[in-house]
Amino acid sequence: MRTGLMLIGLGLAALLAGSSGAATALNPADYTARVDNPWYPLTPGTTYIYTGSKDGKPGRDVMKVTNRTTKIEGVPCAVVDDRLYLNGRLHERTTDWYTQDKQGNVWYFGEETAELDKHGGVTSTEGTWKAGVHGAQPGIFMPADPQLGRSFRQEYYKGQAEDHFQIIGRFSTVTQPAAANTLLTKEWTPLEPKVLDNKLYVRGIGMVLEQTVRGGTEHFHLVSLRRGS
Repeated sequence: MRTGLMLIGLGLAALLAGSSGAATALNPADYTARVDNPWYPLTPGTTYIYTGSKDGKPGRDVMKVTNRTTKIEGVPCAVVDDRLYLNGRLHERTTDWYTQDKQGNVWYFGEETAELDKHGGVTSTEGTWKAGVHGAQPGIFMPADPQLGRSFRQEYYKGQAEDHFQIIGRFSTVTQPAAANTLLTKEWTPLEPKVLDNKLYVRGIGMVLEQTVRGGTEHFHLVSLRRGS
């Protein structure tokens, strides 16, 4: 499957060249740690591997959906471990928390992140946040039915985590011409107003490509997917 994923990612990269989520009362009974939204499925045991570059350095990003769950504000969340390697060295480690509501929307409930020096020491935890702590609020990471033009707030922790995204394209690939199985988004934050990212999602897989299109040169594409059971 590795070769096919590389072709999808590289082929769709050419396309990339060319708010909702406000605070609301949460009922934990309306959420589940089982995230099966086809645009962002998080099956325990699944590992995504991306390659690309960041800050001019070759990189590899390994995202693993663990079998662990946790509760945040009483809401059950899936736990995802993310490890970013630059020049072959572990540069950043992150734990993300996701949940899904009864309608199928995927919610983002926070992250614990740390940048590391060459000795493994923590140099920064900027960007760490958890829903319900110091006014932080969860946001929608992926809607159940992505509609062109809709925008969402992914997260909110004032001055630390304020990402937004908008759905700017839905289209079919040559492998599945009859179905709109690919989703294109743009992502931004008021904390970095000069930066704009695009992300590409394939139904049944999740994110296959991430690329900074303004204010940077970061890009990563999916090269390996090992599915859990």
